[in-house]
Amino acid sequence: MTPTHLFKGTGEITKLLLRQQRFKILIWLLGLIIITLAVASAYPDMYTDEKSKQAFALTMDNPAMIAMLGPGYEEQDYLGSIGTLFTHEMLLFSAIAVAIMSILLVGRSTRADEEDGRTEMVRALPAGRLSYVSAAMIILTAVNAVLALFIGLGLSVLGIEGINLESAILYGAVLGATGLVFGGFTAVFAQLAETSRGATMLSFAVLIVAYLVRAVGDVSNEALSLISPLGWTVRTDVFAGNDWWPVILSFALSIVINIIGFYLNSIRDLGSGFIPARGGRRQASSLLQTPIGLTLRLQRTNIISWGIGLFALGASFGSILGDLETYFADIEFMQAFLTEEEGYTMTEQFIVLLMAIMALIGTVPAVMTILKLKGEENKNRTEYLYSRSLSRNRMLGGYFLLAIAVSIIMQLLTAVGLWSAAAAVMDDALSLGSTFKSALVYLPAMWIVIGLAVFTLGIIPKAAGIVWFYLIYGFVVIYLSGLLEFPEWVNNLSVYEHIPQVPVEDMDFMKIIVLTIIAVVLAAAGFLGYNRRDIKG
Repeated sequence: MTPTHLFKGTGEITKLLLRQQRFKILIWLLGLIIITLAVASAYPDMYTDEKSKQAFALTMDNPAMIAMLGPGYEEQDYLGSIGTLFTHEMLLFSAIAVAIMSILLVGRSTRADEEDGRTEMVRALPAGRLSYVSAAMIILTAVNAVLALFIGLGLSVLGIEGINLESAILYGAVLGATGLVFGGFTAVFAQLAETSRGATMLSFAVLIVAYLVRAVGDVSNEALSLISPLGWTVRTDVFAGNDWWPVILSFALSIVINIIGFYLNSIRDLGSGFIPARGGRRQASSLLQTPIGLTLRLQRTNIISWGIGLFALGASFGSILGDLETYFADIEFMQAFLTEEEGYTMTEQFIVLLMAIMALIGTVPAVMTILKLKGEENKNRTEYLYSRSLSRNRMLGGYFLLAIAVSIIMQLLTAVGLWSAAAAVMDDALSLGSTFKSALVYLPAMWIVIGLAVFTLGIIPKAAGIVWFYLIYGFVVIYLSGLLEFPEWVNNLSVYEHIPQVPVEDMDFMKIIVLTIIAVVLAAAGFLGYNRRDIKG
């Protein structure tokens, strides 16, 4: 087969994948672009004088902040450009968000389609061996290019001090380059792993390792940071020196990774992976033969990974609590995220915001647990289970109970991580009991979202994406409502806004009971619908 034939049909497959992914791509692009520009436009009103900028520079010199956000600028750079303040707080986490988008996009367009049988159907037509992965990488490149261009041009027209066209384009370019790198890693892992989940988990593992290596290197050894693509991202010196070498290096790495991915794809059998699946036992255990045992086995790696991640994230935030009072005292921007409560410290008010965000993140693995059943149904695997003496209630009940347990576990791990790290850096340490209350009070809100997932699964399974949209909406409300001053009705649409803000508010048990009842009603409706609707297959 000639090299040209290997790519035959790439254009048509690109159109097919683009049509398949168009709504997800549009949501990601609009979300990232709008949030970036909205946050940037708020900075000039928050840092209005030299004192607030100096306080920012002092705080960002803290090792914990360097580990979390990357190395800072010189003080004169902060004083002379609002853009440097914006970049230091936003660039790294924006790059991580773009990396997540790219991982999910490539994973869905490669290994997931192969697992679902779409790739085999397409390859039965006059299509080259490399056409499918080529189409996925074309879409990845186009999406990141559009993102980089719109963010760059958008920042340049805001008229913010220190932001010009070149520096704004560099800001967008480094985000796009980061997306290409981690999308490329996913394309490689799609050849190594036998499942889409395996490929995605390996990609996220690389992202986490890249973040941790950068964090350690930024604090102790810069040479270590230069091993990590995220270490390159935070060294672009945007809105100050404007260094393009990290972008060029990221582009070069993405090309090398893509070549590896293309080669592996060309020598791999369809449906197989270079990392073989581990052989199972000859006989299933008694637990594995129960619905909840099977669900737990399918979700085990996912739950452990999310648990470790949330514990580490809680510990990361806990490590900065020692200097938080100084940080918030002089920076109006950060105060905008908090609700003013007399008699409570800035740290206690920050805990309220932090626990709301962590609860949102902790809801993700719980929702994934419920929607795993939809994935099993789409792959026609539930047919075999229901052919035995297994009721739909028992099957869905296993997933539901595990999702509830996951929500509790995630909040407990978050609280333990936060408290243990905070105890090591604070003179007046947080109360363990208060920390647990602040975390566990959000469980009813998490259960409502779990109930919504059960409801969509049972009543309108094709609309399961509503749950993810609602979670994203909740995050935007919690993170930006104080900064952008959303109307009250916009805030009230998020269930997380109705949770008592412990410890700055007293516990409202009536609210907790009402929210729990709503969760039960949603779940009950979902169970009823699941029992009555046709199972796909």
